[in-house]
Amino acid sequence: MSTTTAHGYTYDETLTTSPVTLAQLREVEASVLWSAEDAAALRRAGEILVPQTDAILDVWYGFVGATPHLVETFAGPDGEPSPEYLAAVRERFGLWIRDLCERDHDQRWLDYQNEIALRHTTARKNATDGIDSPSTHVPLRHLIALIVPITVTIRSFLESGESDATKVDAMYQAWFKAVTLTVALWAQPYAPELW
Repeated sequence: MSTTTAHGYTYDETLTTSPVTLAQLREVEASVLWSAEDAAALRRAGEILVPQTDAILDVWYGFVGATPHLVETFAGPDGEPSPEYLAAVRERFGLWIRDLCERDHDQRWLDYQNEIALRHTTARKNATDGIDSPSTHVPLRHLIALIVPITVTIRSFLESGESDATKVDAMYQAWFKAVTLTVALWAQPYAPELW
C-alpha cells in the first residue's frame, strides 16, 4: 500500500471548506472527552499501526466482504462487488489510518473530513472512482455502527507493538475517541439542518 498518495486522495489539494466550524469541532472533541494526552497516545498508536496497515485492512475487508449489506455499497454496475472499487477505497482507507493518527485537528483536517463525509452520501459517492453503482450512499446507520468493528479489532494490533497494558489502553481509548469524532463529522451532510 502506498503511504503517500492514492487515486482520489486529495488531502493536500484544494478542498471545499467544511460547513463545520473549528469551534463546533472543538465542541465535538469535548463531547468525546478528547485531550492532549489522547493526541499523544494516538500518535504513538500510529507508530505501531501504520506499519501494519495492510494487515489491519485485511481484517476490516474480511468483515465487510463477509457482510452482504456492507459489501453491496461497493457494487459495480452489475450489482456485484467491484474489485477495482474495493481496491481504490482500500488504499484511501489505509491513508485514513495514517491521517487519523498523525494529523492535527486543524482546518485542513476538518475540510478533508468533510470531503470524506460527502463521499459517503448521494452528493459524491462513486464519483471519485467513476463507478456506475446501484449503491448511491452508505446508509448512516452502518457508518455509525462500523465504529465498533473499526475499534474493537485494533487492540491486538496495538498489543503487538506495546507490552505495557496501561499504554495500550491509552492508545486504544484515543483510537476509539478519534474514530467516533470522525464519524460524528461524517454524519453532518446526512442531516445538516440537525447537525
